[in-house]
Amino acid sequence: MDHQRLFQHKLRNGLQQIGLLGVLGLLLGYLAWVVGGALFLWGTLIGIAILYLINPMASPRLLLGMYGARALSPRQAPGLYAILDILAARAALPRLPRLYYLPSRMINAFATGHRDDAAILLSDGLLRQLDRRQLIGVLAHELAHVANGDIQVMTFADTLSRITSLLALIGQILLILMIPLMILDLATPPIGALLVMIAAPSLSALAQLALSRNREYEADRTAAELTGDPIGLAAALERLELSQGRFWEQLMLPGRRLPDPSLLRTHPPTEQRIARLLELVPTPEARPAALAFPDGVDWAATLPFTPSRMGAPRWHITGLWH
Repeated sequence: MDHQRLFQHKLRNGLQQIGLLGVLGLLLGYLAWVVGGALFLWGTLIGIAILYLINPMASPRLLLGMYGARALSPRQAPGLYAILDILAARAALPRLPRLYYLPSRMINAFATGHRDDAAILLSDGLLRQLDRRQLIGVLAHELAHVANGDIQVMTFADTLSRITSLLALIGQILLILMIPLMILDLATPPIGALLVMIAAPSLSALAQLALSRNREYEADRTAAELTGDPIGLAAALERLELSQGRFWEQLMLPGRRLPDPSLLRTHPPTEQRIARLLELVPTPEARPAALAFPDGVDWAATLPFTPSRMGAPRWHITGLWH
């Protein structure tokens, strides 16, 4: 591992996170001052501080229940839990996250919860189509989200963005009510405040998306540090990218899956994530991460469902396919 580059990536990601949260906070603070004055601004800042300290989060079981995920016990997946136990110890987590299984053909994984109560969901497609080295990289990436507190950070950012949009709406309503006074030339709204009220919801949404991409980069970096094998995660990302479209789509409709503009993505482009991971490799070849872990069983052989009972990929109200 290239420890100097690890530190550089960590510093860059940390500064970007502080900057993006600062942008969200400034937008919210300015709107609070425009809508209610100095007293309302201080009340809003105190409320933000309390929200950051409390940061209420729903139980992971609620989200996993929405997806119909099933718990994986250590008896059902001893190999996965053996890997997870080592990664959690390296990440200094106080409690081992629970593993959940989603009977879906999609290659997908995500984490939810916090350091003391976390869950990692793995789809059937992920477990059956990734090799051991790639799966270790994916587990480390999801564990990194828990260790870095990314779920709390994104929940807090989402709260700031929603409050900003609400204050912008209140400001626009007050502006409409002022139209009679403006017609009589009894009031003139400041142009700067008007522009901020119009643009604030979009700006806060863009900052939130940028923060999401930042946390993905940091989770990749942390995962590489936990496993000592950035190539394993890079290979998993490449496999995931190839699975996004079926072979006949790539052959007959190569332009069907046009990427969204980079500013509107929650995840960074896969090629950029892979490039950053490869920067952490000091030599062209890296030792497989699987060599650093004890041998386990075939995780696909102990899954609680058979492929015939799997559902086809479907859309969920959250906007995610699974």
